[in-house]
Amino acid sequence: MGRSPFTLAAAVTAALPGAEVTGARPLTADGDGRFDSAVASLADGRELAIRVAEDDEAGRELAAEALALRALTAGARAMLPFEAPVYIGETRLGDARALVTELLPGFQIEAAHVPAGRGAAESMGAAIAAVHALPTSVVRSAGLLARTAQESRDEIARLVDTAAATGRVPARLTVRWREAVADDDLWRFESTVVLGGVQATSFVFRDDPEAGPQVTGLLGWHSLSVGDPAVDLSWLSTAPDAADDVTAAYARAIDRVPDPALEVRGRLLAELEFARWLVHGDSLHRQDIVDDAAALLEALADGLRHDDLTVISARADGVDSAMDALDRVAATAAAGAGAAGATAMETDAYNPDELWQDESSDDGRRDTGSNGGGADADSTHDLSDAVADAAAEAARRADVGGLETEDLSGVRDRFPGSRGGDGSRDSSHGSSAVDSHDSPEDEAQRAARAALQRWRSSDSE
Repeated sequence: MGRSPFTLAAAVTAALPGAEVTGARPLTADGDGRFDSAVASLADGRELAIRVAEDDEAGRELAAEALALRALTAGARAMLPFEAPVYIGETRLGDARALVTELLPGFQIEAAHVPAGRGAAESMGAAIAAVHALPTSVVRSAGLLARTAQESRDEIARLVDTAAATGRVPARLTVRWREAVADDDLWRFESTVVLGGVQATSFVFRDDPEAGPQVTGLLGWHSLSVGDPAVDLSWLSTAPDAADDVTAAYARAIDRVPDPALEVRGRLLAELEFARWLVHGDSLHRQDIVDDAAALLEALADGLRHDDLTVISARADGVDSAMDALDRVAATAAAGAGAAGATAMETDAYNPDELWQDESSDDGRRDTGSNGGGADADSTHDLSDAVADAAAEAARRADVGGLETEDLSGVRDRFPGSRGGDGSRDSSHGSSAVDSHDSPEDEAQRAARAALQRWRSSDSE
């Protein structure tokens, strides 16, 4: 960190020979602690965004982003009713990878502030539908990841089993998730092109005096793949006011057979973000992350009014919202984890496939007694084979434990700046802030929400 905008702007001339840089300024809307970012102004009037990776994992994300943007041919881009960043080039600043793209002008709206009704919500739903309508050949011809419905289902099953093996998942959630995996009706869907990590700040808006905010650009293409369309709707747990309108606009715009289980899978995937966080911390032997994830899971379980995640269940009969769990985590739990507990999921990106190296180790479990699982341990499936598979489990963890992760202490300081009362922010200068008049509990919850957004955006499968 700490590179000046002018230092970063030097990457432009390396990525775009002959470019005449006339100015540079910070790009804060894209900053999440893993990149140095800036905007360079060119003599021809263009503005370019430069991002430089802070570590190897962030470098791999930039490489994936570059590959995805190059996969968007002129024909594919013509099918989208908004702009995607245009790939300019790649270079290195020292040992760090740098990616240069055209800047998408506009503003962003945080999830909790996306209003219901026409305007932003409806435009977001239509934008997601446009991505899902792209031909799968766009992804397959670029050699990007493609999953069938069964492969998506199998991945979720592995995640649930791995999380349950930690002994820190409440019994109610383990049963709920395993029943969802076993429900054939839930997994009858057609795989589509997906972004794989959409969040509210992926959308860039311009204001229309008559129609309200309209999506004019979409960011975050590093997880472009073929998979479950519900993955791009799971972020709606963070946008309670707009969720219904986003979903309705998506359904009107998508030219496919209706998927009655779409919202249910989206809710399931939102809940499983906490399980991914738990598995990540357990694999790295980070007790602070494990304890934080366990507190979130307990709060999620406490908020359930139904154990049902079937297709026929009404949306209001399930969990209020996966993000509501953050509001139910006791303040003492956050304090017990120090600054880390207030930020929930601030960490480097990771590849979920690395958490289960091969299917032969999927059945390996650890004894849950050492974690004080209690009722949780009684609820999970028989874990008696853990002793026999201890060596394989240890090897798996040693593999994943080698990944670097950020120090979670003092991470609240990563959310400086100011935000307007409407929750919107300029895509070039925007940043999130904690109101100095908020209580410590509000600060913790807001930081946790921002960290979950950060965590989800960092998944670069």
